[in-house]
Amino acid sequence: MSKPPDLVQGTLDLLLLKLLALEPMHGWAISERLKQVSGDVLQVSDGSLYPALHKLEQGGWIRAHWRVTENNRRAKFYELTSLGRAQLEQESANWARLAGAISHVVRLGEA
Repeated sequence: MSKPPDLVQGTLDLLLLKLLALEPMHGWAISERLKQVSGDVLQVSDGSLYPALHKLEQGGWIRAHWRVTENNRRAKFYELTSLGRAQLEQESANWARLAGAISHVVRLGEA
C-alpha cells in the first residue's frame, strides 16, 4: 500500500462482508462506517464500492432490498447471507495468515 487510501487488492470484499455482518446498511452508510472505524484511513469511492457490492450480491454473499433510510429516502440496503457468513470466516482466516506473514517479514532483523 503506497498511500493510505489504497486497499490491498482483494481486501474490499472482506471489509464489506465484515461491516455487513454487523448490520444491514445502504451504500453511503457502508462508506461512512468504513471511514469512521478506520480513523479516516480507509476510504472507498462509489466507483469501487457499488461494483464490489454488486459482485458480492451476484455471488450470493449478500442480498439487497429497498428500504426507507433514517432521512426518509429510499435506498438499497445490503445484508449478509449465510453463504456470506461462511465466506467472511474464510476470508478473515486468509487475511490473518497473510497479515501475519507480512508482519514476520517486516520484523526481520529486529531484536
